[in-house]
Amino acid sequence: MGDQLHLPGVARTLLPVALCILTILPHSLLGNPAEEEADAGSSAPLQRVKRGWVWNQFFVLEEYTGLEPLYIGKLHSDMDKGDGSIKYILTGEGAGTTFTIDDSTGDIHAIQRLDREVKAQYILRAQARNRLTDRPLEPESEFIVKIQDINDNEPRFLDGPYQATVPEMSKIGTSVIQLTATDADDPTYGNSARVVYSIVEGQPYFSVDAKTGVVRVSLADMDRETRENYTVVIQAKDMGGQLGGLAGTTTVNITLGDVNDNPPMFDQRLYQMSIPESAPVGSVVGRIWAKDRDIGPSAEMRYSLIDGDGRDTFDISTDPTSVFGIITVKRPLNFEGKPSYTLKVEGANTHLDPAFRHRGPFKDVTIVHVSVEDVDEPPLFDLPAYYVELAEDAVVGALVRVVSARDPDAANNTVRYSIERSTDPDKFFYMEITSGSLMTGRPLDREEVGWHNITVLAMEMNNPTQISSVSVAVKVLDVNDNPPLLTHYLEAYVCENAKAGQLIQTVTAVDPDEPLRGHHFYYSLAPEAANNPNFTLRDNQDNTAWILTRRGGWSQQDQTVFYLPVFVSDGEQPVKTSTSTLTIRVCSCDHEGNVMSCNAEAYSLPASLSRGALIAILACIFVLLVMILLMLSLRTHRKKPFLCDEEENVHENIVRYDDEGGGEEDTEAFDIGAMWNPREAHHHPGKMRQDMLPEIESLSRYVPQACVMGGGGDSNVQGYVLAKLLEADVDPCAPPYDSLQTYAYEGEGSVAESLSSLQSGTSNTDHDYDYLNDWGPRFKKLAEMYGVLETNSPPMW
Repeated sequence: MGDQLHLPGVARTLLPVALCILTILPHSLLGNPAEEEADAGSSAPLQRVKRGWVWNQFFVLEEYTGLEPLYIGKLHSDMDKGDGSIKYILTGEGAGTTFTIDDSTGDIHAIQRLDREVKAQYILRAQARNRLTDRPLEPESEFIVKIQDINDNEPRFLDGPYQATVPEMSKIGTSVIQLTATDADDPTYGNSARVVYSIVEGQPYFSVDAKTGVVRVSLADMDRETRENYTVVIQAKDMGGQLGGLAGTTTVNITLGDVNDNPPMFDQRLYQMSIPESAPVGSVVGRIWAKDRDIGPSAEMRYSLIDGDGRDTFDISTDPTSVFGIITVKRPLNFEGKPSYTLKVEGANTHLDPAFRHRGPFKDVTIVHVSVEDVDEPPLFDLPAYYVELAEDAVVGALVRVVSARDPDAANNTVRYSIERSTDPDKFFYMEITSGSLMTGRPLDREEVGWHNITVLAMEMNNPTQISSVSVAVKVLDVNDNPPLLTHYLEAYVCENAKAGQLIQTVTAVDPDEPLRGHHFYYSLAPEAANNPNFTLRDNQDNTAWILTRRGGWSQQDQTVFYLPVFVSDGEQPVKTSTSTLTIRVCSCDHEGNVMSCNAEAYSLPASLSRGALIAILACIFVLLVMILLMLSLRTHRKKPFLCDEEENVHENIVRYDDEGGGEEDTEAFDIGAMWNPREAHHHPGKMRQDMLPEIESLSRYVPQACVMGGGGDSNVQGYVLAKLLEADVDPCAPPYDSLQTYAYEGEGSVAESLSSLQSGTSNTDHDYDYLNDWGPRFKKLAEMYGVLETNSPPMW
């Protein structure tokens, strides 16, 4: 079969014999066509003969690698005389591409490499025809070419590599995982697909069953805490593991699962912790940890306090990871009361494995010593809050309550008291700073403020930052200090047609006081009106009273208004009374008692003056006032100078100080806005001003004073200024424009030159200010400022 085929020696010997047997074809009966043609008209009966045209299948080995086509078998008909007159034809699967046939001899060959794992058999059809006439000499026959398997595929682990877990401390023989290797060779032919398993790597910890591929534990008491991961290599070999078989390997990564076989243990026998005494309840003191070599649920812990003098003051809980124990404050701490505590803590596993109870006990105990640190605490009041009841008639300076606070620290510093002013802005109370006595600072009025919620502060003298506060609630008790007063309007009316004993008004009273048994008012007429012939009062004994008429025949012409004093008294001690005057008007009413007109109308307007006339008079007065105001406004605006630009500009005000040090009286201002239109200069001959003469020549003595009486000076700003000065002299109502200085031409022809600093920055040379001595006494101060005044020179004035 070729050098690349690995066949046993027996197969190599039997192969030629098998090929020879495949060429032997069975025979069957078939009529002779030559005899049928010999005599067409003969009536001789047909004779059945055997023919050799029946076969079922051929067999051929796969993976032939020879250079020549592989001989499969031979087709032969009994009618073939060997003269080449018969033509053999092959059709079906692979005909012409995989298999060829010699049409003269009938020999079949494979021209391609056959692979049973790709296709195990081929179905072909054969036919014998006359080469010359192409007549079928044999009926078409079907046969099968089967590909015989050879061991050309190694076993494969399709799901590898594998991951597996087995509990630690497992017994020998404990199953870990089952592996299955597949072989593509034919399992029904020989041993090519019979797989045997063996372990290549992983002894002595694990083993594998040779037939089933089950990996098992082969070493007892494997400890996860010593070694957790193992790599095992498994081999699968075909041919039953015999020599020459093909093999495949895979890897199994085995992890030992944890079991609770290790008890917990604290890494310290004594823990030292500390916490400030000011720590609030719930504060964490510290954490402890009972270490466990196990992991997962096997390492989960539960901590508890089993003894010690701090069981009532501290508590312990397990953190969310169930690993650490957290000690917290259960009750407020006090260094002065108890500076240290001792706790006995137990840590125990929560999940126990019955198989390993003999390795217990699975718990441990440690001691925790907690030290309370001293903290400078604020003063502590003897009560968390104070409640006081105080009568509203308490005198100023009355003692309300004594509050007491002390320094809880060992130093016991002195405490000072005060009131937080935001809680008593009106200063109804004040606090004695040393004794803590709360006293009234001003009269109290329950009807104004019924409750006072005060915050009292206590502060240590030696440490002002230590401040504490307490609430003092003061309830102001009621005292009968307000008289009852009538509630409604103190006005009523009586109709002219009213009869004697008719009700004209119901009066009630109100008292801001609140007696415990409720109000009870007593009504009566004042003593001076007890014998009033016109009206009487009836007390209804339900805090109301009626005003009744005592006669009839009322008339506005006789009397229009009556005044009735009503006396009201409360029933509390001390009794408070008041007298209110009720005004009763006589009115005209219809027959149903509705008011038509009262005497008030006669007083509002004279009989000879109607309401329309009164409105007209008031309108005229209003128009007259408006006209007067308008005239005054126009006159005021006429006196103001005409300005082209109505917007005020602070830069347009030039201030001249006539004499240095003269104060505000020497300050004169000029609105430079009038300079923007020099053509508005006019001459108003009249009286000359006598208050101030022009002084332009004194400061600008070398400036030519050109007359600007004509139109040629309109373009000259200097001339315009002089014209405005002249105009101001003859206008007694104009402001003092004669104090304006011409800064636009300042310095031109002047011995002082320019005093402006606008262009002084262009010169880098030092200025010489000696010429200030020649400017006269008015520049004496300026000369002194620049240090050029001669010290030995005699005074100028």
